[in-house]
This record gives sequence, structure tokens and C-alpha cells, in this order.
Amino acid sequence: MNRIQKFFTQIKGLLVHRFFQVLLFIILGLFAYVLMFSNVKPERVQVELFKPAEQTIRSTKTVEDTYKTEQEKEEISKQVADVYSLKKEYAKNKVDLISSIFDSAIEVNKETDPDEDHKENEDKKETVKTDAQKVSILKEKLTDEVNKNIEESVFLALVQADEDELKIAKDSTITAVNNVMSSRIAASDVENAKKKVVEELGYMSISGDMIKASTSLARTAIIQNVFFDKDKTEEQRRKAVESVEPIRILQGQIIVEENQLVDREVYRQLELAGFLNTESTIYPYIGLLLFIFLTFAAFYYFFSYSISKKDNKYNQLLIFSLVFILSMATMKTVSILADLKNSNLEYIFPGAMAAMLIKILLNDKLAVAMIILLGSYGTIIFNGDTPGNLDFSMGLYIIFGGLTAIIILSRPNFKSKVLVAGLLLALINMAFVFSLIFIMDSHYTRMEYLYYAAAAMGSGVGAAVLTMGLLPFFEAGFGILSSIKLIELANPNHPLLRRILIEAPGTYHHSVMVANLAESACEAIGSNGLLARVGSYYHDIGKTKRPHLFIENQMNEENPHDRLQPETSRDIIIAHAVDGGEMLRSHKFPKEIVDIAEQHHGTTLLKFFYHKAKKLDESTLEADYRYPGPRAVMKEVAVIGIADSVEAAVRSMKHPTPEKIEELVSFIIQDRISDGQFDECDITMRELSIVKHSLCESLNGIFHSRIEYPESDKLGQKVKE
Repeated sequence: MNRIQKFFTQIKGLLVHRFFQVLLFIILGLFAYVLMFSNVKPERVQVELFKPAEQTIRSTKTVEDTYKTEQEKEEISKQVADVYSLKKEYAKNKVDLISSIFDSAIEVNKETDPDEDHKENEDKKETVKTDAQKVSILKEKLTDEVNKNIEESVFLALVQADEDELKIAKDSTITAVNNVMSSRIAASDVENAKKKVVEELGYMSISGDMIKASTSLARTAIIQNVFFDKDKTEEQRRKAVESVEPIRILQGQIIVEENQLVDREVYRQLELAGFLNTESTIYPYIGLLLFIFLTFAAFYYFFSYSISKKDNKYNQLLIFSLVFILSMATMKTVSILADLKNSNLEYIFPGAMAAMLIKILLNDKLAVAMIILLGSYGTIIFNGDTPGNLDFSMGLYIIFGGLTAIIILSRPNFKSKVLVAGLLLALINMAFVFSLIFIMDSHYTRMEYLYYAAAAMGSGVGAAVLTMGLLPFFEAGFGILSSIKLIELANPNHPLLRRILIEAPGTYHHSVMVANLAESACEAIGSNGLLARVGSYYHDIGKTKRPHLFIENQMNEENPHDRLQPETSRDIIIAHAVDGGEMLRSHKFPKEIVDIAEQHHGTTLLKFFYHKAKKLDESTLEADYRYPGPRAVMKEVAVIGIADSVEAAVRSMKHPTPEKIEELVSFIIQDRISDGQFDECDITMRELSIVKHSLCESLNGIFHSRIEYPESDKLGQKVKE
């Protein structure tokens, strides 16, 4: 074990204790806090009233300009016209009044003029009332207020007219007054309204005195019927004021350009945005601390309760921490360079590198969590050192690129083609950057567009290059068996595979067959199919020490075991598992591959040689003819052990049929279950059933029935499909 592995092994030993786990998260949080501290530190600027600004100043937050808002509300309120309401009841009241005056006049005339019956009655002679008396009677029927507003000549004309004339005058006057009073009459329009009613009454076919009386009454009835409505006016002004949107100084808005004169208005806006505030505030620091605490508290909970295997948990925790530190340091470096050059260099940040590393080394869930965390912190780090700003477009860019990388690497065979994935990611990054530019309706020169395209492509390619460069260090430091490493080991030109092929061709063919069976079965239950394939290639590497002593390598030769004692044969057969483990260790193979070589037989019994020895010596112990183990711990080892036995057994069958194959596979699996070979493995009965189904399908495809063609006259032999 090299020094790097020893170092990380010591750290993993410390992480067994919860105290050191919490301490690690605290260190990571402090590291992130230090990197983002300058991005939230309140900015102070040096400006003087009526002097040019030394720099362009943008607002670091969105604040309401209450002064401007109040000014806008006052202006809007002044623009609201006064509301005047029409009093419709005024028209009805005046019509009723005119009608009552005429009705009273008609009554007076009836009461004061004696009819013919009175004239014939000499005992009841009455004196005819004078006009003055009639006027007096009429006034008594009306109120003092009404009498005060009517001229004497009007009363006189009313009492002198006959009933028919009064009715005509009444109808005409009422109609004219109603027509005029139904329209809006302001104070300034009263005189014009009176002239209008006089014009309407000028065409009546009655006596001149009656026309004058009707005209006088109508003019008296015409009054103002539109009045200022204070409540409605206030309501309209209130609605207008409420509709005014608050005037704000937006985050990122330029308050003053470089070399622009700082007048009173600019100075007021700077003060409102907090640039002139000399009092220090701790809220940004508290907010950053709370944000970091929440994110790392969530990750601590995940690592504590979502990962069951302790050794795997500590490995994942250390790898996650190292990738996080590396990515955050890179992010801060890129942001500083972007600020120094005053450009959008941040788009070159290889954010997908973290997602690729975690995806390849660990799993998809942690890769997604990592990229979301980096995207969230990226909105702060890439804010251009403008406190209060959050660059959400950059956060989206990081998250989108990382998720894209995870999806690309999830495709078959892409784990071995990280550079190809990086090139594809570069194209997608470029498209995403342009989508952001177009959405924000930004206008750039042709060179600036080329710059953005180059930065986005550099991000994708850089992420792939860094991933390929860092993977060997992580694999060496943590002893991780990555997919890339497995693919390298699966190369047929690997020295050990070539040795098997040359020295033990039968074993090589057997191993390839087992690899096909085991890979399909492992993928069916959600295990690592690639690990099962590569492990199967090397599981019988120990047979290369004595290849001719294993039946698959005996080509038309006498089997030496027919002449050997059972004890000797036992030692030879059992030794291939132990020898295989030693050979793989000497070649520094990953632990998982070594375990497969040593554990694929578990502690199973060499039944043939045991029964042979039993016949020779009844005192033979069964334990002496069992493999030393250990038994399978990983699901992949359990599946390879089953596939190994099944392939050898089916190959020895003369006429395999689907029924025979299924019966044989069921027997081998059940035999291993009853023998306790899966007691230390977390494989379930349901998964074993799936493994059985997968093995049967694969074997039926390999050993399917073949059609025999007629004997060829020319060749003189049977040709089989």
C-alpha cells in the first residue's frame, strides 16, 4: 500500500468517530465561508458631492426609492379630475313643485267660481271673488318659501286662467322643466339652462300672460343639479395612488458612471443604496453562515443515515470533501481572474469536472448533490465581488453543465470515453450560454460572441481533461475500482489475460462464458455488471500454474486425476483459488478482483473427490474437502460463483434442453443456499430468482437446438447451424 493510501486510511480511521465527522464538515464549511467572505462583505465607496465619480457604481441590492415614489404619487393624485355627481332627485322635486302650483291654482278657481246651481238659488246668493282674493287663497295653499320665490304677476295669471288653459300650461311647463333638469347643470350652466327652458315654452298656444307665468315658474325651477362629490373624488385619487408601482433602484443598476458628476440626486441614491452608510452591518455575514450551515447540515444527515456500509461511507465522505475543496478553489480562482480582467471569464469554469469525478468514483446521487451545491455557491462567488448580488445565470450554467455531464456518462460505454463526453459537453455548454445571452436580450460584438463560445467549449473540454488527470490520483489514494480501471483490465492485451489464453485456452474460454452469464445476471438485479465481467475473466487465473490438471484444458489427453490420490487432487483443485488471489495481489490488482478469485467457490464441497476418498476411507471428513473460503460477501461474487458452476455443468451435458437447464440452475442455486454460501452476502431470494431467470435465458441462447442439414455429397460430412 503506497503512502497516499496509508494517509487516507489513517483519516478514515479517525472518521469512525462522530466527533471527527462533524469536525470535517465544520472545516469544509469554514473553507467555503472564507472563499465567499469577500463576495458578501459590504462595499464602501469614496464619493464627494459635486465631484466626478472615480468608478462606476452599481446597486448591490434592490431598494425602494420612497422619495421618488411619493413624488410620483403626488403627481398622479393631482392629475385625477374632481368628480361631480348628478342629483337626479332635483328634477323630480322641481317637477312635483310645478305640478302642485298648477293643481293648487285649478282648485282655487273651482272653489271661487259659482256654478249655475248657485246662480238659480236666490236664497244663497254669493258674491264673486276678486282676483286679489283668489291670489290670497292660492298663496295659502302654498308654503311661504314657494310664495317668496314667485312673482305676483304669476299668481295673478294663474287665478285668471281657466282650467283648460292651466292644464295646457301645466303639462308644457312640467315637460320643459323635466327635459332641462334631466341633463347635467353645473353652477356656470344654470343661466343657459333657464334660457333653454324659456325657448321650449315659447311655442305654447295659450295667452301671453299665461306664457309669461309658465316661463317664470320654469325659470324658478331650473337650478344647479351637479355638485362636487368629495368622497368619490377621494376614492378615485386613492385608486390612482395605489396603482403607482414603487420606484426602485434595482440590484445591478448603474447609479453613477465613472467620471460622472455626483449631483444631489445621485448622492441621494448612493445614500439610499447604502454606499454612504458608515455603520457596519453583520447581516450579510450571518446570512452566509446560515446558508452554509443549512447546506452542510443536509449533507451530514445524508452521509450519516443514508449510507449503510461504513467503509464505503468514509471513502465517499473523503472523496466528496476533496472534490468539493478542489472545485471551490478552482471556482474562486476563476472568479478572481475574471474580476482582474473585467471580463466574463467565469464561463470557462469547468464545473462539470466535479460531477464527472463523483459520478465515476461514487454514484449519481452524490454527483447531482455536488453540482447543485457548487451551483448555489457559484451564484455568490461569481457576483463580481459586488456584495448583495447573486449571479443566478452563472449558477444555472454550472448546474446545467454538471447535470448534462452526468447524463452523458450514464450512457453505455461513455465512462471509458471521458474526453468524448467533454467534447459533447462543450457543444451543449456553448448552446446554453447563447440561450442565456438571447433570453437576457444582450447585445455583443462578433468577437464577444466568439469569446463566449470559446469559454463555454473550454469549460467542457477542461472538465474532461481535469477528470482524466485526477482520476488516477483518487483511484490510487482510495483504492477505488472505477469503471475506467475495469475497462483497462478487460483489455484482451492485458498480460494476465494473454497468459490465460496462451497457457490455459480452455480456462480462458470458460472464463469468457462465465463473464457473459454473470454480467447479464448482475445487471438484471442492479449490481455492477462490468465488475462481474472483469472479475470473471480473472476468477480462475490460479489455474495457469497447473493448467493441464484442469479438465477444460485437457485436449484428448488422459485425466491425471484418474491416477492421483483424492487428497492430492483436492489440494490441486483448491489451490487455484488461493493461487489466483496471490497472483492478482502480486500484480497489484484491485481488492474486488482479488476477492472474486478467492471467494467465487466460497466454502463449497469438492463432492467428486470427497466421495472418492470416502470410498477409500470411511473416516474421511467432509470439512477436509471444502474450499477455504471466505464465502461471498458481494453480490457480484455470489452471481459469479453460480455462473461458474452452471456453465461447467451445462457444458458437460450431452443434450441440454431448456427444461434440463432450468432444473440444473435451480438445483445449483438451491444447493448453495442450503450449504449457507450466501449467509454473508446481502443478496435476496427475489434477486436469486432473477439471477436464475437471467442465467436460463443466456444458456438457452448459447446451447439452443441446432438444425442438422442433409449430408453433403461433396464434403461427405454434416454441416450444423
